[in-house]
Amino acid sequence: MRSIRNTWATARVASASHDGLSGEKSELIIATLAGACTLAGWLLTWSPIGPDWLATALFGAAYLCGGYFTTREALENLLARRFDIDTLMLVAAAGAAALGEWGEGALLLSLFSLGHSLEHFAMGRARRAIEALAKLAPETACVKRGERLEEVAVVALEPGDLVLVKPNQRLPADGVVVKGTTSVDQAPVTGESIPVDKQPVADGHAAIAAFERVAAKHRVFAGTINGAGAIEVMVARRAAQSTMARVVQMVAEAETQRSPTQQFTDKFERRFVPAVLALVVLLMCAFMVVDEPFAASFYRAMAVLVAASPCALAISVPSAVLSGVARAGRGGVLVKGGGPLENLGSLTCIAFDKTGTLTEGKPALTDVVVADGVDVVELLSLLLAVEAHSDHPLAPALVNGARARLPQGTPALLVQHVRSITGRGIQAAVNGEAVYIAKPVLFAELGLAPLPAALVQANDRLVAAGRSTMAVLQGDRYLGVVGVMDTPRAAAAAVMASLRALGIERLVMISGDHQQVADAVARTVGLTEARGDLMPEQKVEAIRRLRQQHGTVAMVGDGVNDAPAMANATVGIAMGAAGSDVALEVADVALMGDDLGQLPFALGLSRQTSRIIKQNLWVSLGMVAMLVPATMFGLNIGTAVLFHEGSTVLVVINALRLLAFQAPPPACAPPPPRSAR
Repeated sequence: MRSIRNTWATARVASASHDGLSGEKSELIIATLAGACTLAGWLLTWSPIGPDWLATALFGAAYLCGGYFTTREALENLLARRFDIDTLMLVAAAGAAALGEWGEGALLLSLFSLGHSLEHFAMGRARRAIEALAKLAPETACVKRGERLEEVAVVALEPGDLVLVKPNQRLPADGVVVKGTTSVDQAPVTGESIPVDKQPVADGHAAIAAFERVAAKHRVFAGTINGAGAIEVMVARRAAQSTMARVVQMVAEAETQRSPTQQFTDKFERRFVPAVLALVVLLMCAFMVVDEPFAASFYRAMAVLVAASPCALAISVPSAVLSGVARAGRGGVLVKGGGPLENLGSLTCIAFDKTGTLTEGKPALTDVVVADGVDVVELLSLLLAVEAHSDHPLAPALVNGARARLPQGTPALLVQHVRSITGRGIQAAVNGEAVYIAKPVLFAELGLAPLPAALVQANDRLVAAGRSTMAVLQGDRYLGVVGVMDTPRAAAAAVMASLRALGIERLVMISGDHQQVADAVARTVGLTEARGDLMPEQKVEAIRRLRQQHGTVAMVGDGVNDAPAMANATVGIAMGAAGSDVALEVADVALMGDDLGQLPFALGLSRQTSRIIKQNLWVSLGMVAMLVPATMFGLNIGTAVLFHEGSTVLVVINALRLLAFQAPPPACAPPPPRSAR
């Protein structure tokens, strides 16, 4: 049976041409008619009912029905100078008719056409799983034109249009929320199981100009489902450029890419088919050297031709790959073809970027250590008041952390004479006293009193744990030390445990941060090793060394800063690719949601796809290896057809199991180490 070698568009044209005869299920209906005619003909052959010619007429009708699509495709292949399996089946059926074995020829064509129709059904079902995504976006949108509302086609929306989205409606376009608050179910695009809260952005036009960098709480995507709040959305992209449309397009392109196993089966077929034809010619000439009539040699040759046609082999790999790619797309994971899908399943080593991948991507106040006799509220109040006047990148983390820890109603402090000390910290005056919040090294440089021994020990512990530290001095009194860190994602430890359960032996972090910071994150999330202080070119070299050691390695990052390392990995995996053109382009596998938890699902699906491909190859090649010698030693065409086409149906059904794949349950992660206090 022919494999899926055409592009998405060609396949859909072919499908449409098939449906043109009598509707969507025309091929299956005609195959069923062929089977009914064959069954009726066999019953008449075994019973004395009706004239003798009626059974032959029914077999002839089975030839016409069963051979209709097979003949058409064989002619198309011959015109394209391809000698495909359809042609072999027609030759075998014609040979059976020449021998007067109309019943066996009818059985061959009936089962072959049934297998054909089941193949197209399987491929169509897998495609529809992805095509359904493209239909999620509504066809019309309610656009605000000044004070009036106008319903327009979604394809007519332009960037900058304001769209009103009512509760429980689907979003018509990618854009940003400019009015109203709500929660949006983004599962159709990102695979996230929990609705995401959305808030209006301050400047809609500026936001759509930098759409990829807008915070997730402001961005919305076409095809997602609005919650209970009415919102106004400023359109950022035309319908054809939406994230949903790009995903569907890339999945279509992915289907045309050949996996390593598909390339192997293609090469095998190109060599195997001529060998079979040569063997058939030799068997047809067997009557010259063996004492048997030509009819017996011809019959045996036709039986071998049926048995040796690699129908199940041709469909075994593409059906599994297509089903796997479709299931991944439904789960919020874009896999660009059979190659990445198979390679992902063979991994034993995965490398991760740190910032924004294993961590939240923004620093947070993690530790507050007070000196003896100092109230923590006093330190936090001072920290909040002074850092609120700073423009340092760590200032928001200190302000938000202090505000969250302070009791409600804590009075604000009056801060004056704020001055930034580049590379060291900040200086201010509070209640007439000088205040420093800075790295401990600053106090030695200024000749101030040294840090107390207890705070020195606390500072050293925090630094060893990967924190960026600052000491707080008011007047001549040290209040304490605070630690800031880009905190690991809450799900990271559980994800690493799940990956180890799936067979990943080596989990490596490659980061530009200090080695101590990298080690701290690695210990918290459960990595096997961490490599810090790496420049971009050093990350690439690290990936190349891992490939030399393991053969295959994946690199997980955000698809922008990590693009060179991802390009040098066997499989590049981008996180949070929804809405990001760069991430979608550079990655082999894109996790559409900013959710590390999608990685075990993608890996588990790939592992299952690889298992099913291997099972299908064993079934298809094993059946050929069994039937060829069996037919050479007397197995009749009818029995060979039953086993041959049965194996084809079996591999199709086996591949369709991937559409029902469920993500593995999350593994239990070890508890994270206690933070220093």
